[in-house]
Amino acid sequence: MPDGGLGPGRRGGGGQPPPTNVLGGPLLPCSVAPLTGFFRDGCCNTGPEDLGLHVVCAEMTAEFLAFSRARGNDLSTPRPEFGFAGLKPGDRWCLCAARWEEARAAGMAPRVLLEATHIAALEVCSLEDLKAHAVDA
Repeated sequence: MPDGGLGPGRRGGGGQPPPTNVLGGPLLPCSVAPLTGFFRDGCCNTGPEDLGLHVVCAEMTAEFLAFSRARGNDLSTPRPEFGFAGLKPGDRWCLCAARWEEARAAGMAPRVLLEATHIAALEVCSLEDLKAHAVDA
């Protein structure tokens, strides 16, 4: 595999192409306030160490935050010991692709920013489903 086994557009070492979004363009930032991303760089970048595939840039809703909390991932409670203020509706966050897909199947998926969603999301989610939940759709 020419990308060193990282998958399409995944972040790699020197000489790697810039990250790509699900539409085939450059990956745009998701959020810097709160600062998101597996690498806490504001983008939904990924790499081999990102086992959860935190690549879907989503706009939080109260319903999704409650859904995620009920599934064991409380994203709304502040955790100051980790520098995490907790998310609120309207915040943008890089979600695990599998969690977004689980929420979609349950009718609870938050809206998605396609240009800030990494192409690796397509390993788990369909482009059609992502487009159906696009912020600008």
